[in-house]
Amino acid sequence: MPFIIKPQLYQRDNNNWFYTLSFDIINLQTIGSYLTIMGFKLFLLLEKILMLLPKKMRKNFFTSLAHIAYYASSRYRNIGFINLDFVYKDSISKEEKKNIIKYSFRNLLLNFLHLMELRHMSKEELERKVTIKNIEAVQKAHKEGKAIIYITSHYCAWELGASVIGNSVESVYAIFKKMKNLDYQNWVLESRSKFGNNSLEKSNVIKPLIKIVKNQQACGILIDTAINKREGIEVDFLGKKVHQTATPAYLARKYNAAIIPVSIKTDDEENYTLIFFDEIEVQKSDDEKEDIRVATQLQTDWLSKLILDEPKFWFWIHRRFKSSYPQIYKK
Repeated sequence: MPFIIKPQLYQRDNNNWFYTLSFDIINLQTIGSYLTIMGFKLFLLLEKILMLLPKKMRKNFFTSLAHIAYYASSRYRNIGFINLDFVYKDSISKEEKKNIIKYSFRNLLLNFLHLMELRHMSKEELERKVTIKNIEAVQKAHKEGKAIIYITSHYCAWELGASVIGNSVESVYAIFKKMKNLDYQNWVLESRSKFGNNSLEKSNVIKPLIKIVKNQQACGILIDTAINKREGIEVDFLGKKVHQTATPAYLARKYNAAIIPVSIKTDDEENYTLIFFDEIEVQKSDDEKEDIRVATQLQTDWLSKLILDEPKFWFWIHRRFKSSYPQIYKK
């Protein structure tokens, strides 16, 4: 067992003091817990300070962190170059790839900034910040009595976009992956729930999703995360064979729900547009497996076009292709 040396102060009489050293056995995990708690409290203090600053200064703080992260994190910088080389080869220049990766770091930190600001933002402020396009696609599905499965990705201001749906359209159950640090996880989930959304932990999520859809409630599913062959079906994504979750297509087909893609964009990082796309319909033929495959590929086609039209907004610094092409990340 690990131990620490702890000094203890004793008083022999009114005028004389002396020290002894005692050896206390302590679990390193306990030390780690103390440090984690201290770190989170310092983080909360930083949040208070940042929220007192003018908005421009607050943004400059996070974009400066992103600039530092680009040069400090060779691992994720290299992942970005590997992904771009894999998809684009030599069709875009190295300088263009560098700018895209730099923006991936910047965009990640801006999403973190949005999480922080959402905790202190009013509904009216959120409505002024984000306009909504093609709400008719959602209204049509609701009129037909369908629950909506929103599919989306790590593209542009995804944290902001989800909150806008909760605030202005309907409450959404969004799936999240459990974090190691529960304090930070709770902080993130509190931000995401500020405007009415709910969160579902990724493990064993199918039964809760079925219940949600059957109750005519909305859910949100990310379709751009790396998954293995057991968890998804093969699709063509950005010209590469990968595996993608079939959950949206399965739920939509079985429970007559509507799959509606949604994304968000900006021209100035201050004003945003949330875009709903028309429903991706799932056929109901005698071949259920093929119906699900076709509908899943249609989702992938939507996402591929979104990324290729404006690649800088996608999150290039994660290993999206690791399940099907693990060798590319071993360079």
